[in-house]
Amino acid sequence: MPRPHRKPRGIALDGWLIVDKPSGVGSTDVVNKLKRAFNAQKVGHGGTLDPLATGVLPIAFGAATKTVPYVMDGTKTYRFTLRFGDERDTDDADGKTIATSDKRPTDDEIRAALPAFIGDIMQIPPIYSAIKVNGERAYDMAREGQLVELAPRPARVDRFELESRPDADTAIFTVQSGKGVYMRSLARDIARAVGSVGHIATLRRMRVGPFLEEAAIPLDKLAGTGDTPPPSPDLLLPVTTALADIPALALSDAEAARLSFGQTISLVELMGRIPDDANPEGGLVRAMAGGRLKGLARLDAGLVKPERWLGPGETTFVAPPPVGADSDTEQKG
Repeated sequence: MPRPHRKPRGIALDGWLIVDKPSGVGSTDVVNKLKRAFNAQKVGHGGTLDPLATGVLPIAFGAATKTVPYVMDGTKTYRFTLRFGDERDTDDADGKTIATSDKRPTDDEIRAALPAFIGDIMQIPPIYSAIKVNGERAYDMAREGQLVELAPRPARVDRFELESRPDADTAIFTVQSGKGVYMRSLARDIARAVGSVGHIATLRRMRVGPFLEEAAIPLDKLAGTGDTPPPSPDLLLPVTTALADIPALALSDAEAARLSFGQTISLVELMGRIPDDANPEGGLVRAMAGGRLKGLARLDAGLVKPERWLGPGETTFVAPPPVGADSDTEQKG
């Protein structure tokens, strides 16, 4: 006999919450705390922060979890403090010292080394990372004392600047990057590039896609002690907030309908309307008609192709019919 359908526990909430994560707590721990605090059915996060790190941690409730991949693909901004002369196995202050150096670079030496780490680069992730090696997490292997060798990975760094030098031992940097860039690797590698070694002493994330530091709410104000009243669902931002920094493509109602039916549109038909900041080789755009968001589309091979579409009420995403399908094709999103 089939099992009876079990009703999900908690309240069905949809939206985004921007949390200012404190140091010393993991991203999954934050999710669990907020799930309990809001008594929510479904909660996730939009981009892991290491326990040592602080700052912007977007939290997705309900339907917002479907937009997590677009948040994680967005631009991120960080500030970190690099401590020279002490390399750690974790590449941050939580690890054990594995190498030392008396070399302390000058500001000019640091600035001269930075251009090699800007643009499309290859980066070796920290051995204490969630990357899988033969089915095992690298950090599990490292904790067990196994030798972990990770291959270089493509990474995109748009800005890497020396912000200040509090003293000879430390330097503060600002970084703007895309998806999957490890700040711990940048710190490790820039220290080596100037003839020293080093690790991240402090790390703060100030932006994830459209979510900014100014809008972040400290975790202890949301999930404090048992005496703290439960947080209000009114704090949640709309699901579509996650898409705000994706370039907008203006469409007619008829063009939006074509995409919603799974059809494609030639870029030639949209000449003069393609956003300047949209990538014509695989980039995402927000499909807008009549000033309203209709869904997401991807620019590819000279075409606009539907990717995800907003369902009834414009709160949740559904998959459009396959490209070329009849308009009455039934889809389960």
